[in-house]
Amino acid sequence: MRRLSLLLGLGLLTGCAGGHPAKFVVFFTQNSTQLDTPAQTVISQAAQRALAGHGTVRVEGYAAASKDLSADELLAIDRAKIVGRQLVVDGVDASRIRQQPRGPVNNEDGALASRRVEIEVTRN
Repeated sequence: MRRLSLLLGLGLLTGCAGGHPAKFVVFFTQNSTQLDTPAQTVISQAAQRALAGHGTVRVEGYAAASKDLSADELLAIDRAKIVGRQLVVDGVDASRIRQQPRGPVNNEDGALASRRVEIEVTRN
């Protein structure tokens, strides 16, 4: 849990940086598509950044690699959709949002890396 909090904090700092594009990271619990309060905060900050510019918003969903790869891919798609919907609720025009599932992740940091959605906000 402490590691998750640290990475969430790093995601917030990355999203607040002045560089272009800005990157935000939303974490989910294992096999979940529920947005908790920290996730909603990150999405809100990404939406504010998107509203300040007129660029695009890329949303990439990830999931772990297990025995059922099609279920893992669906989880990645669902996570990206949920984050995309919340961005729209927070005021971002849906036409500016591009969603991409990245699907199963199988690496040494897979447990945490596979439970994320990355939001990248570019400015024009």
